[in-house]
Amino acid sequence: MGQRIFVAGHRGMVGGAILRQLEARGAEVITRTRAELDLTDQAAVRGFFAREKPDLVVLAAARVGGIHANNTYPGQFIYENLMIECNVIHQAHAAGVGRLLQLGSSCIYPREAPQPMAEAALLTGVLEPTNEPYAVAKIAGIKLCESYNRQYGTDYRSVMPTNLYGPGDNFHPENSHVVPALIRRFHEARLAGAEEVVIWGSGRPRREFLHVDDMASASLFVLDLPVEVYRSETQPMLSHINVGSGTDVSIAELAALVARVTGYQGRIVQDASKPDGAPRKLLDVSRLAALGWRASIGLEEGLAQTYRWLLDNPGLMAER
Repeated sequence: MGQRIFVAGHRGMVGGAILRQLEARGAEVITRTRAELDLTDQAAVRGFFAREKPDLVVLAAARVGGIHANNTYPGQFIYENLMIECNVIHQAHAAGVGRLLQLGSSCIYPREAPQPMAEAALLTGVLEPTNEPYAVAKIAGIKLCESYNRQYGTDYRSVMPTNLYGPGDNFHPENSHVVPALIRRFHEARLAGAEEVVIWGSGRPRREFLHVDDMASASLFVLDLPVEVYRSETQPMLSHINVGSGTDVSIAELAALVARVTGYQGRIVQDASKPDGAPRKLLDVSRLAALGWRASIGLEEGLAQTYRWLLDNPGLMAER
C-alpha cells in the first residue's frame, strides 16, 4: 500500500490477523496497546492522531463476547463500543484520514431478518435481545461512517463479519464465543474422560462461521478497492458490506465437528433451559463475491487448525 496504517485492536483475534497480513505485505503499521492508548479516552485519541497522522485506519478494536458476556455486561458493551467508534472515527477525520475500515458484526441485523441476511436488512426489524446493546453500538458505527462520508466526503467503509474463530480467540470459560467455548469444553472433557458434554440450548439454531484469516483477507480486499469500484457495487449511501462463508451449520452439528477435531468420543447433551439466541444467522455475501472475494478455509479444517494453535498455547486455558 505504501502508506502508514493504524490498526486499532491489533492484539485482538481479528486485528492480529490483519496485522500479520499487513506485515507480510511489508506495510508500515502503527499499533498501540490498550495500556498505551485508551480508545475510550477522547483526549488521548485526539493526541494520538495529531502526533502520528496515519494515512489509513483499520478499526478492529471492540469489546466483544458471547451470549453470557452480552447478558452480563450490557452497559460496558454499549458504552465502550460507542466510545471507541466515536473517538477513532471522528479523530481520524479531524486528522485528515481519508480512508478508514471499521469491523462490525452480523448481529446488527434484525432477529427475524429474511435469510440469508442482505445489507439492506439493516434497521428493518427488532434486534436479538441477548446482544441488543452491542448491536446498537455497531449500527452506530456504520451510521458514523455513512454520515461522515455524506457530510465530509470521506471514504469510510464497514465490513460486517459473521461469527469468527481462529488463532488468537478468547478461550475464557465464561465469556468466550461458541467455537472457543466448545473447543475448550470438549478438550477438557476428553482429558477428564467425561462421559458427556452439555452444550447450551436446543442445538437447533444455525450459525455461519468464518476463519479469522479469511476475515483479514476480506478486510484488506475491501480496503484496497478503488473508491469508484466500491461505490459502484454498493447502494447509494450504503457503507457496509457483509463478510462470511456463505454456508451455515446447526449448533448440534458444530458440536459434533468440535468433538471429532478434539478427539472426544462421549455423549453430547443439549441443555434446553439455556437461551438459543437468534434461530438463524446466515449472511448474504453475494455483493462481496461479485467484487471477487470468497472464503477459502473450510470449517472442519479451520477448527482443526484452531485446536492445534490452542494446544501450542496451553496458557490460554489456565484461567478457570
